[in-house]
Amino acid sequence: MATIRIFYGTVMGTAQGVAIALNKFLSDEGHQTIMQSSAFQASDLENENEILLICTSNTGAGDIPPSLQPLYLHLKNDYPRIAGRSYSIINLGDSAYPTFGQAGISLDEAFTDIGATRLGDILTLDASIGESPQQQALTWAEEWIKNL
Repeated sequence: MATIRIFYGTVMGTAQGVAIALNKFLSDEGHQTIMQSSAFQASDLENENEILLICTSNTGAGDIPPSLQPLYLHLKNDYPRIAGRSYSIINLGDSAYPTFGQAGISLDEAFTDIGATRLGDILTLDASIGESPQQQALTWAEEWIKNL
């Protein structure tokens, strides 16, 4: 089974709710999970065997939430040695805004720029649709774990 480190960035709590639901699901499926609930530190990326799962909301004009900014800036400025490291992104936004999903796109670019390997496509959840983001993420996760 895989070890999965879950990072989340949220403003209104939705991305945190998705991360909590995924943490429970993945644990129930037998995977070891580490829920990143404290401030990011560079040492959080040291275990190269961990798969990184990032749940992010979008704030302002598609900005990355404050709690994920330290991770993003570390990727962009410090170039950690995570080439080949597997990661996935769940991107929560609202298509009513012109910068829909930009936070997840920015994080994805930061990971790919330093050689990390995305597992599958970015899951982008649209608040305008009105479906439960937790349920959508769990449905996605059922397929996602088949690739671990």
